[in-house]
Amino acid sequence: MTAAALPEPSAAARPQEGGALYLRIAHTLAEAIRQGSLARGQRLPSVRETARQYGVALSTVVQAYHWLEDARLVVARPRSGFFVAASRSTQLPEPTVGRVPRRAQPVHVDVLGQRLLGLQDRQALVSFSSGTPGAAMLDADRVRRTLVRAVQRHRHLLCEYPGPNGHEVARQALARYALGLGCSLDPERITLTAGCMEAISLCLRSVTQPGDVVAIESPTHYSFLELLQSLHLKALEIPTHPRHGLSLDALQLALDTQPVKAVLVVPTLSNPLGSCMPLAERRRLAQMASQHDFAVIEDAVYNDLVFSDELRRTVKSFDTTGHVMLCDSFTKTVAPGLRLGWVEAGRWTARLRQLNNVQGAQTAVIELAMAELLAQAGYLAGMRQLRSWAAARLEEARSLLAEHFPPGTRVSDPPGGFLLWVELPRGLDAQALFEAAQAEGILVAPGRLFSAHERFKNCVRIGVGADWTDRHPQALARVGQLACELLRRA
Repeated sequence: MTAAALPEPSAAARPQEGGALYLRIAHTLAEAIRQGSLARGQRLPSVRETARQYGVALSTVVQAYHWLEDARLVVARPRSGFFVAASRSTQLPEPTVGRVPRRAQPVHVDVLGQRLLGLQDRQALVSFSSGTPGAAMLDADRVRRTLVRAVQRHRHLLCEYPGPNGHEVARQALARYALGLGCSLDPERITLTAGCMEAISLCLRSVTQPGDVVAIESPTHYSFLELLQSLHLKALEIPTHPRHGLSLDALQLALDTQPVKAVLVVPTLSNPLGSCMPLAERRRLAQMASQHDFAVIEDAVYNDLVFSDELRRTVKSFDTTGHVMLCDSFTKTVAPGLRLGWVEAGRWTARLRQLNNVQGAQTAVIELAMAELLAQAGYLAGMRQLRSWAAARLEEARSLLAEHFPPGTRVSDPPGGFLLWVELPRGLDAQALFEAAQAEGILVAPGRLFSAHERFKNCVRIGVGADWTDRHPQALARVGQLACELLRRA
């Protein structure tokens, strides 16, 4: 088969321009694929030919091709080379951006979200309710071996109280890891926590008092709502685009009229939409926080799951005044069972550590094991494989949604992660669909969980992270059939 002709080197592939060179080449080729200049199914030139045409090193082209492979724009065939991927089977409209309440209100939610999480362990159920990868998608053996080595090398730490802020070696490893998030962090200002949610809780407690207003994405993760409720804080829901994330124009209007103390945001692969805030908007958010003197509490737990390296860059990387508090963990990418998180709290570091000292700290041996996992040569390769698996799952789920769900269904198209946001036709009650599916042993998350104001009643979140079996495609198709039946009766 004749290799496709590459587009002429453009501004996107000039070494003197900003950004990684391999990304500029990858973006040039991606745009050519999307425009049809590179035909579906056609072979790309060899790595050597591409390197010669663009005047770059072979390793740069390999990185570019791997990026395109991760983005599912090209496929690699053994001993044949790279080929432009076949066209997507699912062309679905994206969800709409609805209106949200204009005033902050106290949060009153039930614990349905936590009940959904608890139900996942029941073998009889087929679950689409989780945004966490199952054991089959993670390298449990690598984690086990690393933990065993950490215990053998540092067994004396099992008989000592851990330091309240985390082991020095672990904090240094996290500072190196944060370079991939665009951040240059002082290890002395990093605090280890028992997961990302604990880090977020500490941040909220550090910058707010009961009754204060916290701006959140809408829809947002139900655990955030439960956390705000437990701290007696008011939620101000801000419109959020399914691709571009939190509307900063709407946030600016809110800042002009309401005493917002903090903004809780997931800029990369937000939960449940899977949206990614553009870099210019991340910079703008950091500037707004400094100008209006509020805290940005940034959850970066999904950053490793996004295809584009540039979208891993955090709002914190643009922070020059300490107004951004960066929270992260490895529960979505390495080992949920370790429950290890961390936070760099900016100008509120001292206050956060004061609160954290009361609660104690994670086991130092686990911190050292995570430090070793991050340093291992296979870590980045493992992330690439995890992203690839997740993308395949998302595409399969989108295909099933297109085939079996009612006409007019809208579905998000996130650039990574394990979540799809499904907007059902008007008149279809997602709560009724949830109950009908649950009666048949299938779990989906109804949209009302993701708002404090009974919104998104015709939406569901579909998670594809659970260990995938032959039952899952059949179950998702059955959910679509139930949706069609309910819509006919509506």
